[in-house]
Amino acid sequence: MDGRFERAWHGDPRPRHSPGQPDPIRGGCGIGWEGFVDRLDPVVLAGRFVRLVPLSLAHVDGLAEVVLDPELWQWTLSQVRNRAELEDYVQHAIHSWETGHGLPFATIEQSSGRIVGSTRFGAWAPEHRRVEIGWTTVARPWQRTSVNTEAKLLMMTHAFERLGCNRVELKTDAQNRQSRQAILRIGAREEGELRQHAVTASGRIRGTVYYSVLADEWPAVKTRLEGFLGQRG
Repeated sequence: MDGRFERAWHGDPRPRHSPGQPDPIRGGCGIGWEGFVDRLDPVVLAGRFVRLVPLSLAHVDGLAEVVLDPELWQWTLSQVRNRAELEDYVQHAIHSWETGHGLPFATIEQSSGRIVGSTRFGAWAPEHRRVEIGWTTVARPWQRTSVNTEAKLLMMTHAFERLGCNRVELKTDAQNRQSRQAILRIGAREEGELRQHAVTASGRIRGTVYYSVLADEWPAVKTRLEGFLGQRG
């Protein structure tokens, strides 16, 4: 495990609460005054099919075996063509946690113990009770399986039921029809497109479509995701 990220398990170096206020830490997470969590602590999220563990440099070799596939990165803003670029990508993901903006995970298949991809909480805005789920890569042999469905269920459950979020955001390239259909399938609501929003690694200027699930929509979305997993046994 990368030394900087490993410190999270033995003592988070970031400020835990505001000066002059009582320490709001409860149960391994920082609970704010309104009952929501004000920081993202490393956590393992485990289900029947996948286990999400905090991403570290120790996962680079396993990821390199399955995600150095150009098709997996054709819609992303980052270019990951070789092990060195993959290590930079993981370092950047870890930095998102160190700066308090995100929490990256390695996605591990429960049955085999293999790393099959990665995903992340990002755009963490505790003052607005909002977080984004994204930066998701699933190796091709595990696409259209229970892997991504359960990963979304685990992360949304954590976001709404542990972090106290009011809103979970998702976004994708406007031209990525497969991703757009998958996001709608889980029950998220499309909110619109930010036109010419970002420049991809290939230099193409992309539009970005935003989606959301709100806290009062979460019970129905949760039931929907659990139903999908039940159909797959």
